[in-house]
Amino acid sequence: MKPAHTESSATRVRLDKWLWAARFYKTRSLSSEEIEKGRVRLNGQLAKPSKEVKTGDTLELRIGHEVRTVVVQGLSGVRSSAPVAALLYEETAASLAQRAANAEMRRLAPEPAHSQPMGRPTKRDRRDIEGLRDAPPRGEWNDRWSASLDE
Repeated sequence: MKPAHTESSATRVRLDKWLWAARFYKTRSLSSEEIEKGRVRLNGQLAKPSKEVKTGDTLELRIGHEVRTVVVQGLSGVRSSAPVAALLYEETAASLAQRAANAEMRRLAPEPAHSQPMGRPTKRDRRDIEGLRDAPPRGEWNDRWSASLDE
């Protein structure tokens, strides 16, 4: 007797299972979460994890800061090696160009650590800070902020 799921599994695959099998997400629950959060679009529309994927469908995935647009080339509900998983989809030329442009922008962007002042304060800086902290106030509070009308 043949199991019922083997014949239909090649033609009908859930979206979350396909994303996991194509190695976009590490676990099926992660792929399901991302779909629920609206970070995956199937043919331009938001989808549910149980939506079935067909060959020729267009998927738009937002992973981190990257947006990838892929066309489904094959169906699989089984996770396999990365070279085999790469055969399940083809990334569009526009998506590849956009990712390359984003990578170049990140490469040319200034290093965030350079905008920070250099490390710990020096001994002179520390003395200046302590001097400001220990200095007497410039005047009494009532001298600066008077509520009285007579001066």
